[in-house]
Amino acid sequence: MSSVFKKPKFGPAPSNYVAGLGRGATGFTTRSDIGPARNLGAGESGGQGSGAGGGGQGNEEVDRGDYSETKFDDWGGYEGSLFAKEADMDDEDREAERAYDNVDGYMDGRRSAQREQRLKEELLKIREERPIIGQQFSDLKRDLGGLSHDEWDSIPDIGDYTIKKQKRPERFTPVPDSIIEGARNEISTNNSLEASSGLESVSGVATVTNLNDIGEAREAALGIKLDKASDSVSGQTVVDPKGYLTSLSTLDVSKDADIGDIKKARLLLKSVTTTNPKDAPGWIAAARLEELDGKLQQARKLVAQGLQHCQKSEDLWLEVARLQPPEKAKTVLAKALILLPISVKLWLAASAREAEKSNKLRVLHRALEKVPNSVRLWKEAIALEEEENAKELLYKAVECVPSAVEFWLALAKLENYDKARTVLNSARRSLPNEALIWINAAKLEEAQGHAARVETMITKGIGTLTNHGVAINQEFWLKEAENAEFSDNKLTCVGIVKAILPLTPESEDREAIWQEYAEMGLSHGAVQTSRAIYAFALTVFPHEENVWLKAIELEKTQNDQEKLHAILEEAVQKCPEFEIFWLMSAKEKWMSGNIQGSRETLNEAFSVHQGSENIFLAAVKLERMNNEIERARRLLTKAREDCSSGRIWMQSAQLEREQGNIEQAFEFAKEGVKKCMRFEKLWLIAAQLSEQLSDKPGAKQFYRDGTVACKRSVNLWVASARFEMKLGNYTKARPLLERARITIPKNDLLYLEGIRLEVADGNQKAAIALLAKGLQEIPESGVLWAEAIHLEPRASRRAKAVDAMKRCNDNPQVILAVARIFWKDRKIEKARKWFDRASMLNPDWGDTWAFYYKFELELGTDQQQLDVERRCIEADPKHGEYWAPFAKEVHRWRWTPEQKLKNIIQGLE
Repeated sequence: MSSVFKKPKFGPAPSNYVAGLGRGATGFTTRSDIGPARNLGAGESGGQGSGAGGGGQGNEEVDRGDYSETKFDDWGGYEGSLFAKEADMDDEDREAERAYDNVDGYMDGRRSAQREQRLKEELLKIREERPIIGQQFSDLKRDLGGLSHDEWDSIPDIGDYTIKKQKRPERFTPVPDSIIEGARNEISTNNSLEASSGLESVSGVATVTNLNDIGEAREAALGIKLDKASDSVSGQTVVDPKGYLTSLSTLDVSKDADIGDIKKARLLLKSVTTTNPKDAPGWIAAARLEELDGKLQQARKLVAQGLQHCQKSEDLWLEVARLQPPEKAKTVLAKALILLPISVKLWLAASAREAEKSNKLRVLHRALEKVPNSVRLWKEAIALEEEENAKELLYKAVECVPSAVEFWLALAKLENYDKARTVLNSARRSLPNEALIWINAAKLEEAQGHAARVETMITKGIGTLTNHGVAINQEFWLKEAENAEFSDNKLTCVGIVKAILPLTPESEDREAIWQEYAEMGLSHGAVQTSRAIYAFALTVFPHEENVWLKAIELEKTQNDQEKLHAILEEAVQKCPEFEIFWLMSAKEKWMSGNIQGSRETLNEAFSVHQGSENIFLAAVKLERMNNEIERARRLLTKAREDCSSGRIWMQSAQLEREQGNIEQAFEFAKEGVKKCMRFEKLWLIAAQLSEQLSDKPGAKQFYRDGTVACKRSVNLWVASARFEMKLGNYTKARPLLERARITIPKNDLLYLEGIRLEVADGNQKAAIALLAKGLQEIPESGVLWAEAIHLEPRASRRAKAVDAMKRCNDNPQVILAVARIFWKDRKIEKARKWFDRASMLNPDWGDTWAFYYKFELELGTDQQQLDVERRCIEADPKHGEYWAPFAKEVHRWRWTPEQKLKNIIQGLE
């Protein structure tokens, strides 16, 4: 019996149900509803049969996205999600999503190890089947690790095996002369622009511009920029003060004044004098305006009008007298003194108008009758009197003006010792708060030879002033000590210093304060004051090395050998623990010709500082410079036993090198690098000696080992590269310098050496590229900027110099390069000025003195040559790109700066 399938009854369909929508079926469409079936939103209502025939029209249309045919897929349907958007998710849904994500992550982690292992196995399988180039030669590369340095050096340099298309060789075919002439006419240039070329002025008038003039103007503009850039050098200026003042004196104010401004000022001042006629400055200003405009009569008329309103103004009366002729000025001043009999300015003006000395005194005496308390009038009168009459006037002055201390002091100077003491005692009673009285009393005692009373007088004076509540200003008293020194009162100077310095508050800065006072005195030229300050400081700080050094330096600058030796002896007695004082004392005795005394000092130093490297080296130098070679060898032998330092081994090698014992020197250097591997100079000396012994492989090995032991030594890297360049191995020198720049980044000397290597190898473009990279990394390097100036074509060197001065204005190498530019252009005065600036910025840079001296020999006078020579000898330079290698030649070790200067110029470009 067959059963018939009956369709289950699910009840009525939901209001938003669309049949087949879940599996991507489209609903029925009508003429009014064209398009695919769509899911009805919650806000839309559809009838029971909306999916079948009604199209599901609701109350509100809601746009759900793009449902065009391009978004439909036969398998997956539309791209949009069938489920609710994330914005519609509640907290439970989000929690479920997080749980599923955690599960997925855990499962993926369990499988990751197996997946990665499978990927590695697949990669290894692929590499076995198809290995890369590096793996194909891996066994050969491992074998290279066993090669020696000699085998590496024996590998030939790579040649030019490029497969690029080679250029065809040029072929030259004879060309007729007519074609050559026509081509020459076509490419010929004119150095001027004619008017017909279209360059016309605004007014329509044609102009002719010379291109040569434009070039010269450009050069002048660059020169001005260089002058402005150099104007910040300390102590230098491009303004001529004398010429500037001269130009001011020749300025015609009346012609240069703006007429419009004068008219406006005249109206303004007229308003002032009209609204306030009692204002004397307004009348004076109006008169001076008319005087500026050249209307002298109008100016006199204005001040005369002003006198009608301001008869009591002394300034206006003085202005009237100034504008009048000399003969009328006296009359004007006489009238003024009738109205203003106590005006000091008017009396002084009346005295100045008199030509004879007697008439001046007569006016001043009459003035003192009217104004007896005027200090200024008394000074003018006393200055005009003879000594006897001046003494009488001073007695009257101290009676009339007892508060003027200068009158008391001047009177004391004119009297003898007893009367001067009486005058000063009277002054002290009248002015108990005046310090100058006590200082002058001390000077008086010193002048009489009473040395013991000088310091007592100063101490008593300071105590009395303190009791009267006077604040003691140390700077004021030290200034008076300087004045006492300048007036040759040295005991008073020392007494002031001894009395005033103990009043300095006790603090950690007291030593620094006293040193500042001493340096201030030296800047004023008061040597005795500074010496007294240091002497007192040493009594308070007897074991301070810095104070002793300052005091010794002061005596060295004064070239007083007796005082210098005395203070050095005192220093070694009170501070024997400081070896620098022993060394300085020995050196000064040696320089003064006392060689035996220098030896004795060093022997005493050995007893205090046993095994001191510095004392050993000083003793060796003393014996070597005095040709006591055997003594020097014995000292070095003992030094190598007591203190086996790099400097000791270096001096041992250098002593034998100077004597011509190259093999013995090489043995010392070789032994030294074993014991002192971090001492770069020993590596350099060992390599140089190997090269001198014709052992170039040995020299190369020393350079190689030296760069390994002293990786941060720029000199070793540079010397190693130069050695390869000397052998012609530019391809080996280049990677050496590249390794050096990696090991020691941002070093301008390494960049400079690389640039010069490329220039020597003929690779100008690589040199310029490396220079640009160096300036990018070290934009403030004066060495690189100077090289950039030299590498520029001559036409653009000044522009490059302007750029260099903007970056490093105070660099002596850059300024030297600019000076050489002016030298080549025959700008003699400018070149001399720049050479002078470079020498002042860094006197220790010998290249500046060498080029400066060569410049003066070529274009300067005998006096200028002698001046450069003298300054170079005083500076005694030690460094320089040309100077240092020249001076370090063995046969020039004992040359004086004068010999080096006169011989180095032969090798300069």
